[in-house]
Amino acid sequence: MQRLANLSAARTDAGPTAIEVAGLSHVYDGREGKVPALEDIAMTVGAGRFVVIVGPSGCGKTSLLMMLAGLRRPSEGAILCNGRPIPSPDPERVGVVFQEASLFPWLSAQDNVEFPLALRHAPRAERRRRATDMLDLVGLQGFGGRYPHELSGGMKQRVAIARGLVQDPPVLLMDEPFAALDEQTRMTMGHELLRIWSQTLKTVVFITHSLTEAVYLADEVLVMSARPGRIIDRIAIALPRPRTYDMMATDTFGRLRDRIWQQIRTAD
Repeated sequence: MQRLANLSAARTDAGPTAIEVAGLSHVYDGREGKVPALEDIAMTVGAGRFVVIVGPSGCGKTSLLMMLAGLRRPSEGAILCNGRPIPSPDPERVGVVFQEASLFPWLSAQDNVEFPLALRHAPRAERRRRATDMLDLVGLQGFGGRYPHELSGGMKQRVAIARGLVQDPPVLLMDEPFAALDEQTRMTMGHELLRIWSQTLKTVVFITHSLTEAVYLADEVLVMSARPGRIIDRIAIALPRPRTYDMMATDTFGRLRDRIWQQIRTAD
Protein backbone atom coordinates (compact mmCIF):
# COMPACT_ATOMS: atom_id res chain seq x y z
CA MET A 1 0.00 0.00 0.00
CA GLN A 2 2.88 2.38 0.76
CA ARG A 3 4.21 1.85 -2.79
CA LEU A 4 0.82 2.89 -4.18
CA ALA A 5 0.73 5.95 -1.95
CA ASN A 6 4.20 6.94 -3.12
CA LEU A 7 3.16 6.58 -6.75
CA SER A 8 0.18 8.84 -6.25
CA ALA A 9 2.28 11.41 -4.41
CA ALA A 10 4.95 11.40 -7.12
CA ARG A 11 2.60 12.40 -9.95
CA THR A 12 3.33 15.70 -11.63
CA ASP A 13 1.46 18.10 -13.87
CA ALA A 14 3.31 16.84 -16.95
CA GLY A 15 0.08 15.29 -18.21
CA PRO A 16 -2.11 12.27 -17.51
CA THR A 17 -0.34 8.98 -16.96
CA ALA A 18 -1.53 5.60 -18.19
CA ILE A 19 0.98 3.32 -16.43
CA GLU A 20 3.01 3.84 -13.26
CA VAL A 21 5.44 1.29 -11.87
CA ALA A 22 7.50 1.61 -8.68
CA GLY A 23 9.94 -0.76 -6.96
CA LEU A 24 8.94 -3.73 -9.09
CA SER A 25 11.07 -6.84 -8.62
CA HIS A 26 10.41 -10.49 -9.35
CA VAL A 27 12.04 -13.78 -8.43
CA TYR A 28 11.15 -17.11 -10.02
CA ASP A 29 11.37 -20.38 -8.11
CA GLY A 30 13.38 -22.70 -10.36
CA ARG A 31 14.64 -26.25 -9.99
CA GLU A 32 18.04 -24.95 -8.96
CA GLY A 33 16.69 -22.35 -6.57
CA LYS A 34 15.45 -18.81 -6.84
CA VAL A 35 16.13 -16.93 -10.07
CA PRO A 36 15.99 -13.10 -9.94
CA ALA A 37 14.23 -11.88 -13.08
CA LEU A 38 13.49 -8.17 -12.50
CA GLU A 39 15.03 -5.70 -10.08
CA ASP A 40 13.64 -2.36 -8.90
CA ILE A 41 11.81 -1.38 -12.09
CA ALA A 42 10.40 2.14 -12.07
CA MET A 43 8.65 3.63 -15.09
CA THR A 44 5.91 6.05 -16.05
CA VAL A 45 4.10 5.97 -19.38
CA GLY A 46 2.09 9.01 -20.31
CA ALA A 47 -1.38 8.56 -21.75
CA GLY A 48 -1.30 8.28 -25.53
CA ARG A 49 2.46 7.66 -25.68
CA PHE A 50 4.21 4.95 -27.67
CA VAL A 51 6.94 3.38 -25.48
CA VAL A 52 9.22 0.59 -26.70
CA ILE A 53 11.18 -1.75 -24.40
CA VAL A 54 14.39 -3.38 -25.62
CA GLY A 55 17.08 -5.44 -23.93
CA PRO A 56 19.13 -8.64 -24.11
CA SER A 57 17.34 -11.98 -24.46
CA GLY A 58 16.19 -13.26 -21.09
CA CYS A 59 16.26 -9.86 -19.39
CA GLY A 60 12.61 -10.06 -18.28
CA LYS A 61 10.90 -7.89 -20.92
CA THR A 62 8.01 -10.31 -21.41
CA SER A 63 7.69 -10.92 -17.65
CA LEU A 64 7.35 -7.18 -17.14
CA LEU A 65 4.72 -6.93 -19.87
CA MET A 66 2.73 -9.79 -18.35
CA MET A 67 2.74 -7.98 -15.01
CA LEU A 68 1.53 -4.77 -16.65
CA ALA A 69 -1.31 -6.85 -18.12
CA GLY A 70 -2.24 -8.38 -14.77
CA LEU A 71 -1.34 -11.85 -16.07
CA ARG A 72 1.48 -12.32 -13.55
CA ARG A 73 2.02 -10.86 -10.10
CA PRO A 74 5.40 -9.37 -9.14
CA SER A 75 7.25 -10.48 -6.03
CA GLU A 76 7.53 -6.83 -4.95
CA GLY A 77 6.43 -3.43 -6.10
CA ALA A 78 3.37 -1.63 -7.35
CA ILE A 79 1.70 -1.12 -10.73
CA LEU A 80 -1.05 1.37 -11.47
CA CYS A 81 -2.96 1.36 -14.75
CA ASN A 82 -5.10 4.44 -15.24
CA GLY A 83 -4.71 5.21 -11.55
CA ARG A 84 -5.73 1.81 -10.21
CA PRO A 85 -3.85 -1.43 -9.40
CA ILE A 86 -4.17 -4.25 -11.91
CA PRO A 87 -3.85 -7.50 -9.93
CA SER A 88 -5.62 -9.53 -12.62
CA PRO A 89 -6.43 -9.18 -16.34
CA ASP A 90 -8.78 -6.31 -17.11
CA PRO A 91 -9.51 -6.16 -20.86
CA GLU A 92 -11.49 -2.95 -20.42
CA ARG A 93 -8.26 -1.22 -19.37
CA VAL A 94 -5.51 -3.27 -21.06
CA GLY A 95 -5.41 -5.19 -24.34
CA VAL A 96 -2.56 -7.59 -25.15
CA VAL A 97 -1.13 -8.70 -28.51
CA PHE A 98 1.33 -11.60 -28.31
CA GLN A 99 4.18 -12.70 -30.57
CA GLU A 100 2.00 -15.44 -32.05
CA ALA A 101 -1.35 -14.42 -33.43
CA SER A 102 -2.93 -17.40 -31.58
CA LEU A 103 -6.11 -17.36 -33.62
CA PHE A 104 -8.66 -20.12 -33.29
CA PRO A 105 -8.33 -22.05 -36.57
CA TRP A 106 -11.98 -23.10 -36.58
CA LEU A 107 -13.21 -19.49 -36.34
CA SER A 108 -13.29 -16.91 -39.10
CA ALA A 109 -11.36 -13.65 -38.75
CA GLN A 110 -14.61 -11.94 -37.78
CA ASP A 111 -15.41 -14.52 -35.12
CA ASN A 112 -11.85 -14.43 -33.76
CA VAL A 113 -12.15 -10.68 -33.23
CA GLU A 114 -15.61 -11.08 -31.71
CA PHE A 115 -14.46 -13.78 -29.30
CA PRO A 116 -13.52 -11.51 -26.32
CA LEU A 117 -16.90 -9.80 -26.63
CA ALA A 118 -18.69 -13.15 -26.78
CA LEU A 119 -16.99 -14.15 -23.52
CA ARG A 120 -18.57 -11.08 -21.94
CA HIS A 121 -21.97 -11.96 -23.43
CA ALA A 122 -22.18 -8.80 -25.51
CA PRO A 123 -25.23 -8.75 -27.82
CA ARG A 124 -24.53 -10.37 -31.17
CA ALA A 125 -25.31 -7.25 -33.20
CA GLU A 126 -22.91 -5.18 -31.08
CA ARG A 127 -20.19 -7.83 -31.40
CA ARG A 128 -20.58 -7.89 -35.16
CA ARG A 129 -20.50 -4.12 -35.49
CA ARG A 130 -17.44 -3.62 -33.27
CA ALA A 131 -15.49 -6.49 -34.84
CA THR A 132 -16.26 -5.20 -38.34
CA ASP A 133 -15.11 -1.72 -37.34
CA MET A 134 -11.82 -3.12 -35.98
CA LEU A 135 -11.18 -5.23 -39.08
CA ASP A 136 -11.75 -2.12 -41.19
CA LEU A 137 -9.36 -0.17 -38.96
CA VAL A 138 -6.53 -2.69 -39.46
CA GLY A 139 -7.06 -2.78 -43.21
CA LEU A 140 -8.90 -6.10 -43.53
CA GLN A 141 -12.13 -4.92 -45.10
CA GLY A 142 -13.81 -7.86 -46.79
CA PHE A 143 -11.69 -10.51 -45.05
CA GLY A 144 -13.96 -11.15 -42.06
CA GLY A 145 -15.17 -14.46 -43.50
CA ARG A 146 -11.67 -15.85 -44.10
CA TYR A 147 -10.18 -18.48 -41.81
CA PRO A 148 -6.64 -18.29 -40.40
CA HIS A 149 -5.24 -20.78 -42.90
CA GLU A 150 -6.44 -18.47 -45.69
CA LEU A 151 -4.53 -15.46 -44.31
CA SER A 152 -0.88 -14.43 -44.60
CA GLY A 153 1.28 -13.95 -41.51
CA GLY A 154 0.83 -10.19 -41.63
CA MET A 155 -2.93 -10.52 -42.02
CA LYS A 156 -3.11 -12.87 -39.02
CA GLN A 157 -1.31 -10.29 -36.90
CA ARG A 158 -3.75 -7.64 -38.10
CA VAL A 159 -6.58 -9.86 -36.86
CA ALA A 160 -4.75 -10.24 -33.52
CA ILE A 161 -4.39 -6.45 -33.23
CA ALA A 162 -8.09 -6.01 -34.06
CA ARG A 163 -8.93 -8.53 -31.32
CA GLY A 164 -6.74 -6.61 -28.86
CA LEU A 165 -8.55 -3.39 -29.69
CA VAL A 166 -12.13 -4.62 -29.92
CA GLN A 167 -12.95 -3.94 -26.26
CA ASP A 168 -11.52 -0.43 -26.67
CA PRO A 169 -8.92 -0.56 -23.89
CA PRO A 170 -6.97 2.67 -23.34
CA VAL A 171 -3.69 0.68 -23.07
CA LEU A 172 -2.34 -1.81 -25.61
CA LEU A 173 0.60 -4.07 -24.68
CA MET A 174 2.46 -5.77 -27.54
CA ASP A 175 5.03 -8.55 -27.06
CA GLU A 176 7.18 -8.74 -30.23
CA PRO A 177 4.09 -8.98 -32.43
CA PHE A 178 6.05 -8.82 -35.71
CA ALA A 179 8.99 -11.07 -34.80
CA ALA A 180 7.87 -13.98 -37.00
CA LEU A 181 7.33 -11.84 -40.11
CA ASP A 182 9.77 -11.27 -42.97
CA GLU A 183 11.54 -7.90 -43.01
CA GLN A 184 9.39 -6.33 -45.72
CA THR A 185 6.12 -7.34 -44.03
CA ARG A 186 7.50 -6.30 -40.66
CA MET A 187 8.26 -2.78 -41.88
CA THR A 188 4.81 -2.52 -43.46
CA MET A 189 3.14 -3.71 -40.26
CA GLY A 190 5.11 -1.20 -38.18
CA HIS A 191 3.94 1.62 -40.43
CA GLU A 192 0.37 0.32 -40.23
CA LEU A 193 0.58 0.12 -36.44
CA LEU A 194 1.55 3.79 -36.28
CA ARG A 195 -1.46 4.62 -38.45
CA ILE A 196 -3.76 2.69 -36.11
CA TRP A 197 -2.15 4.28 -33.05
CA SER A 198 -2.59 7.79 -34.47
CA GLN A 199 -6.28 7.08 -35.12
CA THR A 200 -7.08 5.43 -31.78
CA LEU A 201 -4.88 7.51 -29.41
CA LYS A 202 -4.09 4.40 -27.39
CA THR A 203 -1.16 4.15 -25.00
CA VAL A 204 1.17 1.49 -26.44
CA VAL A 205 3.95 -0.44 -24.70
CA PHE A 206 5.79 -2.49 -27.31
CA ILE A 207 8.58 -5.07 -26.90
CA THR A 208 11.03 -5.76 -29.70
CA HIS A 209 14.55 -7.02 -30.42
CA SER A 210 14.77 -4.87 -33.55
CA LEU A 211 16.56 -1.59 -32.83
CA THR A 212 15.43 -0.11 -36.14
CA GLU A 213 11.84 -0.96 -35.27
CA ALA A 214 12.27 0.54 -31.80
CA VAL A 215 13.52 3.90 -33.10
CA TYR A 216 10.98 4.03 -35.92
CA LEU A 217 7.96 3.43 -33.67
CA ALA A 218 8.73 5.00 -30.32
CA ASP A 219 8.27 8.26 -28.51
CA GLU A 220 10.64 6.79 -25.91
CA VAL A 221 12.80 3.66 -25.75
CA LEU A 222 13.48 1.98 -22.41
CA VAL A 223 16.66 -0.13 -22.40
CA MET A 224 16.88 -3.02 -19.95
CA SER A 225 19.96 -4.72 -18.55
CA ALA A 226 20.68 -8.44 -18.56
CA ARG A 227 18.97 -10.52 -15.87
CA PRO A 228 17.90 -9.41 -13.37
CA GLY A 229 16.38 -6.83 -15.66
CA ARG A 230 16.71 -3.17 -14.71
CA ILE A 231 15.97 -0.06 -16.76
CA ILE A 232 19.39 1.38 -17.52
CA ASP A 233 18.50 4.05 -20.07
CA ARG A 234 15.54 6.08 -21.25
CA ILE A 235 15.97 7.48 -24.73
CA ALA A 236 13.60 10.11 -26.08
CA ILE A 237 13.06 9.68 -29.83
CA ALA A 238 12.78 13.26 -31.04
CA LEU A 239 11.87 12.40 -34.63
CA PRO A 240 8.90 14.18 -36.19
CA ARG A 241 5.62 12.42 -36.77
CA PRO A 242 4.27 11.03 -38.96
CA ARG A 243 7.31 8.83 -39.36
CA THR A 244 8.58 8.00 -42.84
CA TYR A 245 10.87 5.28 -44.15
CA ASP A 246 13.29 7.96 -45.35
CA MET A 247 14.07 8.81 -41.71
CA MET A 248 15.89 5.49 -41.34
CA ALA A 249 18.69 6.80 -43.56
CA THR A 250 19.30 9.98 -41.51
CA ASP A 251 22.25 10.57 -39.18
CA THR A 252 19.86 11.25 -36.29
CA PHE A 253 18.17 7.88 -36.72
CA GLY A 254 21.54 6.13 -36.90
CA ARG A 255 22.84 7.84 -33.76
CA LEU A 256 19.75 6.85 -31.79
CA ARG A 257 20.01 3.23 -32.95
CA ASP A 258 23.73 3.15 -32.13
CA ARG A 259 23.12 4.51 -28.64
CA ILE A 260 20.63 1.73 -27.94
CA TRP A 261 23.00 -0.88 -29.35
CA GLN A 262 25.89 0.32 -27.19
CA GLN A 263 23.68 0.14 -24.10
CA ILE A 264 22.57 -3.41 -24.91
CA ARG A 265 26.14 -4.52 -25.64
CA THR A 266 27.24 -3.15 -22.27
CA ALA A 267 24.24 -4.67 -20.51
CA ASP A 268 24.53 -8.17 -22.00
